[in-house]
Amino acid sequence: MLKLSLDAIEIIDAIDRGGSFAAAAEALHKVPSTISYTVAKLEEQLGFPLFVRRGPRVSLTPAGSELLSEGRWLLRSAADLESRLRRIATGYESELRLVHDSLLPASALVEHIRAFEALGCGTRLRIGTEVMTGNWEALREGRADLALAIGDPPAGFAQHATRLRAIDFVFCVAPSHPLARVTHPLGEEDLLEHTAIVVADSARLLPARSIGFVAGRSRITVANIEAKIELQVAGLGYGFLPRCRIGMALKQRELVELEVAAPRAAEPLWLAWTADDAGEALKWWRARLQAPDALVVP
Repeated sequence: MLKLSLDAIEIIDAIDRGGSFAAAAEALHKVPSTISYTVAKLEEQLGFPLFVRRGPRVSLTPAGSELLSEGRWLLRSAADLESRLRRIATGYESELRLVHDSLLPASALVEHIRAFEALGCGTRLRIGTEVMTGNWEALREGRADLALAIGDPPAGFAQHATRLRAIDFVFCVAPSHPLARVTHPLGEEDLLEHTAIVVADSARLLPARSIGFVAGRSRITVANIEAKIELQVAGLGYGFLPRCRIGMALKQRELVELEVAAPRAAEPLWLAWTADDAGEALKWWRARLQAPDALVVP
C-alpha cells in the first residue's frame, strides 16, 4: 500500500513554508496534534525522519527535501487535474490564483471578492502579493492565473495583458525629517546626506527592477510597501510612495509631500493572465477588472 498521500505531502509543504508544526496547523486550519500525528506516522512507515527538530522550529532532512521537491510537483499536477475536471463539469476552476502588486491596496479588491463569493460557484480564491517584476514572474512560472502588476511587463513576456490605468507617486518624508525644512524643489545634492527607503523586487528568476536609489547612496531596503511607509512615517528616510496608499497619512500630517526636481512618473497598472482557454472564474475576473473604474485607486 502507498505510504504517501497528497494530504501528507501538503502537510509537509506547509511545515516547510511555515517553519514549524504550529504554523502549518494554522495555515491548513488543522489542530497541531493532527499535524504531529501525520508526520510521525509517515516517518514510521517510511523508516526515516523527514524533519530535524530544534524545539518548535523544524527543518527538512535531505530525504525530506527530496520528497518535498517531487511532492510539490505531484500537488501541482493533482490541482491541475482537479481544475480540469471541474472545468469540464461546470466551467469553473477549482481554484483561482490572483496576485497583485503590494503597491495596490487589498481594499481595492474587497467588493470584487464579495461579488465573486456571492456567485457560489465553488472556485476557491488564493490571493497573494508580489513586488514589481515578481507579479510577472508569478504568471510566467505558473504560480498565478491572474495578476495586477504595476510597471511595464519584462522583455519577452509571452502571456496576455491589458493596461488599466496609471498609479501616481509622490515624494514624502515625515514632518520631523530634515528634508521637510527645505523650501526649494529637492535635487540630487539635497538627498546625498540622507537615507532612501526602497522596496526590494520580489522576482527570483527574472531581472529585478531597481527604483528609488542611486548606487553608493545610503538606503534601507524593505520587503513590501507597508514597511516602507512605516519607516518613512517614523522619519527614518525618504522616498516616493503611491498616493493611493498614503492619503490618510498625508491628511493627518504623518507624512508631508515635497516638491522634487525630478518627479517619478506615473506607473501603468496592468491586468495580465495566463491562458486563452480560461475557465469561467478567470473570465469573470478579467471582465470585472477591465470595467471602467473597477479599481478605486486615486
